Amino acid sequence: MTKKQIAVVSMIVLIILAAVVTAQATGLGDLVRGKGNTGVVTISESEYQELQLLKQRYGKLEELYEYIDEYYYIEPDTDLMLEYAARGLMAGLDDPYSFYYNTEEWAEMWEDDEGEYGGIGIQLLGNYNDYTVTVTRVFKGTPAETAGIRKGDLLVRVEDIDVDATTMQQAVNVMRGLTETTVNIEVVRKGEHLVFDIPRALISINRIEYTMLENNVGYIIIYEFAGESEKEFADALKDLRARGAQSLIIDLRDNPGGWVSAATSIADLFVDKCTLVYAEYRGGIRENYTMTNGKDDIPLVILVNGSSASSSEILSGGLQDLGRAKVVGTQSYGKGIMQYVIPLSGEDEDGFQFTCAQYFTSSGKTVHKVGITPDLIVEQPEEQQTAYFELGDLTDTQLKAAWELAVSMNQQ
Repeated sequence: MTKKQIAVVSMIVLIILAAVVTAQATGLGDLVRGKGNTGVVTISESEYQELQLLKQRYGKLEELYEYIDEYYYIEPDTDLMLEYAARGLMAGLDDPYSFYYNTEEWAEMWEDDEGEYGGIGIQLLGNYNDYTVTVTRVFKGTPAETAGIRKGDLLVRVEDIDVDATTMQQAVNVMRGLTETTVNIEVVRKGEHLVFDIPRALISINRIEYTMLENNVGYIIIYEFAGESEKEFADALKDLRARGAQSLIIDLRDNPGGWVSAATSIADLFVDKCTLVYAEYRGGIRENYTMTNGKDDIPLVILVNGSSASSSEILSGGLQDLGRAKVVGTQSYGKGIMQYVIPLSGEDEDGFQFTCAQYFTSSGKTVHKVGITPDLIVEQPEEQQTAYFELGDLTDTQLKAAWELAVSMNQQ
């Protein structure tokens, strides 16, 4: 997704409801008279033809609406019909990353970005290969942790919603809500179905955690690229440098991504002017994500796994491709596409997101459906895959491997 790049546009959905147009040809242009001859507007012949084409294209919608408006057995909820029409329009793209937010969902999405909302305290990742939805993080001190939800659980039901990657956003919307109310969810853990009634509470999200490891190695976890994560990261880096960090591990494991601008801002701390990644839009239009001068030369090791996606891959893949960082762990997720998040015009505060571009590393490497291949592949033992580790615990096999590499890279 892009954040500061949000485009404020008007999405005009033309559903022509009983529009009557009469015209008289006048050579280069047409005269289109309003109903009752109350006014005359001159438009070009091409514009008139476009209006006729739109009327033909949306004629079926007009016909459907007229039948429902006239014959449905009760008064229809027109607003709800239009909302589902918007959802259907996005569903027609057959893209799980493109969807419509109604007013409530739009507000909840921005609440999540601000880092505080009513919910149960889990982070999810949808797999669009097998359509499973996995719990990738359980926030500490939350109702989900108290109830016994674990990292690695497969979420299969929320209330009456059967959950897969295509319905994940609906499930998230249902799990959000007023504090001190409950939500019923079902997960699968090692083949066993487990059902929980979990109370909602006020959830405060921390995006960044950091500490100093032995041998002057700094360690920063980025849980997601949202809120003010880029500022929090810069503050953490400054503090670690002041405490004597000679190399740095950036942990992006289970980070599902977020705002592109956050990832590129963090990358910009470590490289001088160059292209980190570039995006390709329809028609071959290319946009370079260019860094500025003023880099910190601290040696970098980046940790990734199969749940590191999107902006995590922009940061890790971009810095790896430039030779600026060594990547440790397992193959990343492979979401190499970007989405616009756009508010719609009108009185309702709603919006939508849709895939606008595919991105590549500076040398042209494909990320989408491929992922980032680590320089050092380190599998996490099965017994550690759902374990909780204290911050900086070097019994974490992957972290220990990253730390050993970072120690060998320490600045002299």
